Amino acid sequence: MIESKLRDAEQIAEKLVKDEGLSLPVDVLSLAASREITVVAKPASAQGVSGMLIRSGEQFAIAYATHIKSEGFQRFSVAHELGHYFLAGHPEAVFRNGEVHESRAGFASSDRYELEADHFAAGLLMPSHLFAAASGRYPDGLEAIRGLADECKTSLTASAIRYAELSEAAVAIIISRGSSVDYCFASSSMRGCKGYRHLKKDATVPRDSLTRGFNQNSKNVESAIEDGADSELNLWFHVDDEIPAYEEVIGLGEYGRTLTVITADIPADDDERDSEWSGPRFR
Repeated sequence: MIESKLRDAEQIAEKLVKDEGLSLPVDVLSLAASREITVVAKPASAQGVSGMLIRSGEQFAIAYATHIKSEGFQRFSVAHELGHYFLAGHPEAVFRNGEVHESRAGFASSDRYELEADHFAAGLLMPSHLFAAASGRYPDGLEAIRGLADECKTSLTASAIRYAELSEAAVAIIISRGSSVDYCFASSSMRGCKGYRHLKKDATVPRDSLTRGFNQNSKNVESAIEDGADSELNLWFHVDDEIPAYEEVIGLGEYGRTLTVITADIPADDDERDSEWSGPRFR
């Protein structure tokens, strides 16, 4: 049920993009203004939440965090609050305890409404029909994620998650800190590998991986250093066969975490598709 709700949230956002005739990068400020929603930046000294949706009678306002300097993070925060505004049932849920709702956008919450707003934001800023068209200009892996982030004006993290969700390539992205996994998203091709075991929150980063060694030096993360090396798919996901993969890693600066991109060349016999996924393919 929750997966269906998340896809619905993305589709509502994508329909909005089409109905409004929007293009990349989607102008979230103009969209808010068209609904008479005031958008203001919070001072950098105000930390703790990514954004706020405020209601006063029939009027709405959005305040977004600036303590993280990333334009992509700030745009995603605004789009997340727009999700609470546009998605049915959200205003009633988020304002049940008052007229100010605080959010922590970025797929970090387990709350249903926060996750739906995150997926709305992804669909709004990176609508599948425009994202797929743009993706064809890049080779698979980190280069594609970086290029798409630039075109959509989204963070590397949000772009990587969307890329993993929509890509036809066998790709997985992992966000980690030290020796612990925050979360992992994998494409349907990757999940179709025989014996595939998905990395869950708080799983241990493989000891022999490039990422594990990379994370031991905090300067790699703080300075957004990147590296890459050949790897094996079963090192990360315990697949049945020995499948070569390429591991790319980049520090996420003040976010304090690392983005890892695993790309594999899956043999044709192993390239099974998840029958439940009917979304767009890139190539």
